[in-house]
Amino acid sequence: MLGDNTKGGSKLIEVKHLTKSYDGHPALDDLSFTIEKGRVYGFLGPNGAGKSTTMNIMTGYIGADSGEVLINGFDILKEPEKAKRSVGYLPEIPPLYPDMTVREYLSFVSELKEIPGKERAAQVDEVLSLVRLTDVSSRLIRNLSKGYRQRTGLAAAVLGFPEIIILDEPTVGLDPKQIIEIRQLIRTLSKDHTIILSSHILAEVQEICDYVLIISKGRLTAEGTPKQLEEMSRGKDSVELTIMSDPARIQSVLDSLSGIHTICWKGDTGDSCDISVEFTGDSKKICREISLAFAREKIPVTRIYISRTNLEDIFLELTDTDSQEQEGDEKDESNL
Repeated sequence: MLGDNTKGGSKLIEVKHLTKSYDGHPALDDLSFTIEKGRVYGFLGPNGAGKSTTMNIMTGYIGADSGEVLINGFDILKEPEKAKRSVGYLPEIPPLYPDMTVREYLSFVSELKEIPGKERAAQVDEVLSLVRLTDVSSRLIRNLSKGYRQRTGLAAAVLGFPEIIILDEPTVGLDPKQIIEIRQLIRTLSKDHTIILSSHILAEVQEICDYVLIISKGRLTAEGTPKQLEEMSRGKDSVELTIMSDPARIQSVLDSLSGIHTICWKGDTGDSCDISVEFTGDSKKICREISLAFAREKIPVTRIYISRTNLEDIFLELTDTDSQEQEGDEKDESNL
């Protein structure tokens, strides 16, 4: 055991007003958020949003221009040894030594983490089993596939069994089978650790994470559970329709209904129109009212379904990917 290494209560990490620039270009702009115990956090944003810069500052790899990061109450810059004992970190490119075997590398990392000598071998064995590396533990890292190299980096992050595990784009460059395996490992680790997963892959965050932080241009634009984020835009649900009539008659029928506030005309074939209707209120009720209104006018409705706002819609709404600057500068800085 590392002893009592906490003074921050339920707040494992507090990020306060971080700023960081590269060559005059802001990567982080007054970024603040809190990480609490027992969740899998998704740190979601497009490439160039500042995710890797944030991860590197949180783990002490680089410093911020201003602001602070507290890990279990300890400042990552002022008390780095105490702060880092609570964190295991897997960078996007794990810092592996290709001429070491997997076991040799993990033994080396266990020494760096100051795991007591009599516990090292047993802990290395335990971690090898946890991330399913036992069968390749005697192989040189240079001879491993990228999936196994990623597992080796993950094993190094888990050594010492830190309370927090930070993963920066852990599935980038992996094939589909390897991605599934890494995601399964993350779920297993989440039973005993608080996980922070940085990713630009929406499906990955939806599948693994139970709380999401969305970052754009170095700023936090939204946070909450996936359900809470969807509720933010629930008023933007719509009914998609194909109606066998002309636009004027369709407009007249819809104008007679309450609760409809936007009509988007998507196509007109001459015989029918495709439209999207945004509404407020109960979705089933509005569909029933629309169907009955057109039935009374003897106008056929050949297609009707509810299109719900999802996390992808919210992500696109909250991030402006066209104007994001590429993360090349910050990646270069983070690898120093």
